[in-house]
Amino acid sequence: MNEYALLHIPDSRFCFAVSEREVVLRLRAAKEDKAVRVFLVYGEKYGYQNRQRETEMEICYTDRLYNYYEKKLTLTDVRLAYVFRLEEGDRICWFSEDGLTETYDFQLSFYNFFQLPYINPNDVMPVVQWMEDTVFYQIFVDRFYRGDWVKDDSYITMPWGGKPTPKNFAGGDLKGITEKLDYLQKLGVGGIYLTPIFCSDSNHKYDISDYKRVDPQFGTNEDLKQLVKAAHSRGIRVVLDAVFNHCSEHLAQFQDVCRRGRKSPYHSWFVIDGDRPDRSKGNYECFAACDYMPKLNSADPSLQDFLLDVALYWIREADIDGWRLDVSDEVSHSFWRRFRQAVKAEKPECLIVGENWHDAYPYLMGDQYDGIMNYSVTKACLDWFAKETLDAKGMAEKLNSILMRNIWQVNQMMLNLLDSHDTLRFYTETGKNRDRLLAAFALLILLPGAACLYYGTEICMEGGFDPDSRRCFDWNEEHWDMDVWQAFQSLIALKRHPALRGSGICIAEEDGMLVIRRSNKGKCVWLYINLTKEEKLIPERAGQTPLLHRQWGENLLPDGYVIYEEDVK
Repeated sequence: MNEYALLHIPDSRFCFAVSEREVVLRLRAAKEDKAVRVFLVYGEKYGYQNRQRETEMEICYTDRLYNYYEKKLTLTDVRLAYVFRLEEGDRICWFSEDGLTETYDFQLSFYNFFQLPYINPNDVMPVVQWMEDTVFYQIFVDRFYRGDWVKDDSYITMPWGGKPTPKNFAGGDLKGITEKLDYLQKLGVGGIYLTPIFCSDSNHKYDISDYKRVDPQFGTNEDLKQLVKAAHSRGIRVVLDAVFNHCSEHLAQFQDVCRRGRKSPYHSWFVIDGDRPDRSKGNYECFAACDYMPKLNSADPSLQDFLLDVALYWIREADIDGWRLDVSDEVSHSFWRRFRQAVKAEKPECLIVGENWHDAYPYLMGDQYDGIMNYSVTKACLDWFAKETLDAKGMAEKLNSILMRNIWQVNQMMLNLLDSHDTLRFYTETGKNRDRLLAAFALLILLPGAACLYYGTEICMEGGFDPDSRRCFDWNEEHWDMDVWQAFQSLIALKRHPALRGSGICIAEEDGMLVIRRSNKGKCVWLYINLTKEEKLIPERAGQTPLLHRQWGENLLPDGYVIYEEDVK
């Protein structure tokens, strides 16, 4: 038994409440110790020395190095004490705060048992329920569709469909999105995520100069309200991009500091080495190396007040459904804690999704974000479907490892994506393989959380790195592969299957295929993906009619997927 691999941390992703009387417990153990049986020995904190119950834990997840045992308990007394008993053949060991021991003295257990001292209801992280069955559609506004033909279009510097550059403009706007809502409804999406829409000199609008005004290139504040209202009437939610890490050099408060230096009441809003910003000296912090985007000092209380006012303003004025947080891992934890409290008090079902490209656990403990843009899943999909640096076994292990970073509720609120405005187009990365593109999206649909479709993926839009990934949407349907479009439509509709709600998931490799099983309340959905060079028989599903499939004959062909549903007892 590998003692070094054992890990349990109370009140963490290894021990968390999912309701006022339910708790999930996990124990990590070495992968080679799969024959070890693990029993959870638990009871009420007061009286644990004399009264314990036990239940066997199961291996629910396996990654490259570890097995993760898991168990959900329903408690009558929410003051929980527990230890683990491990059995390997004739050997019995105990795992507590003292580590792995050959014996355990329950009479002295109050010194070293693990505990969840108390489940306070307001410490239970709630799930934004609508996220579980939603497919988002991310729109880079300037390149989706132009609906306003009376606006001043002198700013437009490229023909629709022309080659994008970092600084040219194509003319897409909010009225264009509103005009295409019927298209999005037909596709089946339940949410729209818009890149920034507020006043800015750029086509991407990530350098904002006025946080309370829609950029005239995109329309007016009233256009945004009409878009949200029209989307809601179709059952589609709208999430905006919050750029709170940095701003435009033209922001009024930054300009005031440029003029007045330390005498400006806004000097502390920025990170400046000296009296005033000096571009030639580079004496102020900015986003990346972009000196036209000064970094905001999100630890400053008065700046926090300003940004919170912005966040609440658009919830109240336009009834938006969430915020995607740009460069969120460079913003103060204290600000995000205030942000969550303010936003959730205003609209409890308002989604908060951070742009964190890495393990974001410190932000996902219930006091800051709901979830993140799950770029770890993006990378895993690239490694398997495009780069072929993983096989099905490696992919299963990678996905399990990603799930184990967070608690159940967070996994149910992840934004799982194949690509975005910041990446190369996934279709291009696969060598324009339509089958692999669809198989990868099927995987997103089966994962807990929301799936996100980058605009144009459903019509196989191509593109390299930014700005090439930001091409104009081709609205000429004669150029579309309708077979692929309809496959996307069917997969998006599947996201509403009752088995895909909740946290029940098993990810494994079987005969070279990736197999994902989702289950919830007596319903079950299976996904098989075959990226090998051979046809694969799926004997345990023999005789059943597939729910959805591609590259499917009597067997599952290379680059194909098949999805089954079944009722379970």
